[in-house]
Amino acid sequence: MAPIRYPSLFQINTRVWLAELSRDLGRPAKLDDITDEELDRLAKCGFDWIWMLSVWRTGQAGQQVSRSNPEWRREFQETLPDLREEDIAGSGFAITGYTVHPDLGGDAALGRLRARLRQRGMKLMLDFVPNHTGLDHPWVETHPEHYIPGTEAELQQAPQNHTRVKCQRGELILAHGRDPYFPGWPDTLQLDYSNPATQKAMIGELLKIAGQCDGVRCDMAMLVLPDVFERTWGRRPESFWTQATQQVREKFPDFCFMAEVYWDLEWTLQQQGFDYAYDKRLYDRLREGHARPVREHFHAGIDYQDKLARFLENHDEPRAAATFSPEIHKAAAVITFLSPGLRFFHQGQFEGRRKRISPHLVRAPLEPLNEDLQSFYARLLSVLGHSALREGQWQLLACAQAWDGNWSSDCFLAFAWQGPAGDRLLVTVNYAPSQSQCYVRMPFTDLAGRSLHFRDLLGPANYDRNGSDILSNGLYLDMPPWGYHLFEVKTV
Repeated sequence: MAPIRYPSLFQINTRVWLAELSRDLGRPAKLDDITDEELDRLAKCGFDWIWMLSVWRTGQAGQQVSRSNPEWRREFQETLPDLREEDIAGSGFAITGYTVHPDLGGDAALGRLRARLRQRGMKLMLDFVPNHTGLDHPWVETHPEHYIPGTEAELQQAPQNHTRVKCQRGELILAHGRDPYFPGWPDTLQLDYSNPATQKAMIGELLKIAGQCDGVRCDMAMLVLPDVFERTWGRRPESFWTQATQQVREKFPDFCFMAEVYWDLEWTLQQQGFDYAYDKRLYDRLREGHARPVREHFHAGIDYQDKLARFLENHDEPRAAATFSPEIHKAAAVITFLSPGLRFFHQGQFEGRRKRISPHLVRAPLEPLNEDLQSFYARLLSVLGHSALREGQWQLLACAQAWDGNWSSDCFLAFAWQGPAGDRLLVTVNYAPSQSQCYVRMPFTDLAGRSLHFRDLLGPANYDRNGSDILSNGLYLDMPPWGYHLFEVKTV
């Protein structure tokens, strides 16, 4: 399948999805029970990628930690007031092996699902967790040197970051996986990237995964960067991602790497072979609710922006419907998903779900459908199939004052898209709680003497304007709080 310049991705919590299917079937559902009709529906939505969260094998030790950790249980109880023990399967990121969990049908079932996705023009993305493994990963017995060791003193001084592990050769003290700013994750063990053998083993795991899917989302990818790892553990490793991405692509040339990354390290990982990096900075600025920082975010070079994954929610973030008011939610979605980069959507986002589902859980609560949001996202997904938005050229536009002293022009964001066939789109958003006015400077130079028709693809607006006036003055906009348009611009 030829790559799309600006594809769309849909993240699905596999275990939750199958739990819902199990209720309908009256028996435990596996990957083979996902119907062709459901895959047809996803294809019709226009998704190029399906990210199946939590398909890999996890262990009983991690599950026991998930069920006994008081802080985590309080969160689970808030999500599921009728919480049951069987709802807590353990974190999908405390992995004990990159083979498909038997409860999901095993590797063969995943292969059949991947083939069915390919028949519909969709690619499969899976998880890769580079920083750590589950507590009962086989390497604890066979290759304990792959892990960061601890001492009795470190265990006493920082029990949240270390644990005793019993194995056949005796008792070990090993470090929990963590980042430099928070306590360790108690259901994990930290891999030692300063050991070349560990890096080689993890590249081997990546190569195995790459034979089962088309791309990986790499959990907390920045944690194994040399500077970050040294700051956390006092050991400096060789660069992992440069050689890992290179070796995988030598065998699978079109394989895709997406990084979960924070701390302004997106460009660093792009330079080390990642196709996409999380754009958490845009998300945070949209949550703050001020147009100027959002607009300034788009001043970055297009080579950088093309490799950003834009989202409004995922399994780590709170639900967008619970974070934004309905009006701001829609305006933020127009900005996020009509900008360049990978359009990254999350299961439950379109229905307006408000409760985040922890990756430790396998069941979601029943929530009412937000029909207004569902209708909005249906329109948005339909326009994302437009060739200009998938293959076109994007440009950030200047917004000038409508009159002297009218500061509200600072509340606008405006983008232009030009498609491969000459088609033109104009995105305008008033990202502010007040009525705002501006003149948008249009980038099209052939407007003189023409009559232009503006048709809103996301709403009912239709306007005819004089091309010469727009060329000399700009397009005048007077928009309500959090208002938005996606205009198709045609000459009449």
